[in-house]
Amino acid sequence: MDLQQIDSSWTLFLDRDGVINIEKKNDYVVSWEDFIFYEGVTEALQLLNPLFRTIVIVTNQKCIGKGLLTTEGLLHIHSQMLNKINTAGGRIDKIYFCPDLEDDSPNRKPNAGMAFQAKADFPHINFSKSLMVGNKLSDMQFGKTAGINTVFMATTNPETPYPHPLVDLRFNSLIDFARALTQPK
Repeated sequence: MDLQQIDSSWTLFLDRDGVINIEKKNDYVVSWEDFIFYEGVTEALQLLNPLFRTIVIVTNQKCIGKGLLTTEGLLHIHSQMLNKINTAGGRIDKIYFCPDLEDDSPNRKPNAGMAFQAKADFPHINFSKSLMVGNKLSDMQFGKTAGINTVFMATTNPETPYPHPLVDLRFNSLIDFARALTQPK
């Protein structure tokens, strides 16, 4: 995959935990106090803002299904997150989340339901002109199932082999990815 082909007609799909914020190992982010941005993320989103027509987050949130967090609690966390991102000059057009516990739920990654929700809300989305950025192979499978190019963040699972059939590109962090995209052509 050549980053040079990306233009402002493209869509960026982002996973949340492990890409935007530090993922709690064997636990969940259930309050704003638990939510910690990775270093450079707000700068990365500011750099990515003008490069993509649409930027959305797609996130599994099993903690709601388990009763550890309410939908209202999640919306509060997301409101605070969006405020910080917007203040830094970044943008997220919409956040999709799946609270379902069942792995076969059509909206739970690696299934591609949230991609189709985004396409319904933003009909201009072309999956072949989209990128899915995530830190797990389930994120990469989500992308491949929908026909989306994949970018693996080696934040929480650096042992994941690369090259890998599900991974088109690999970076250590969102800021490294953003800087690679903004290099002079």
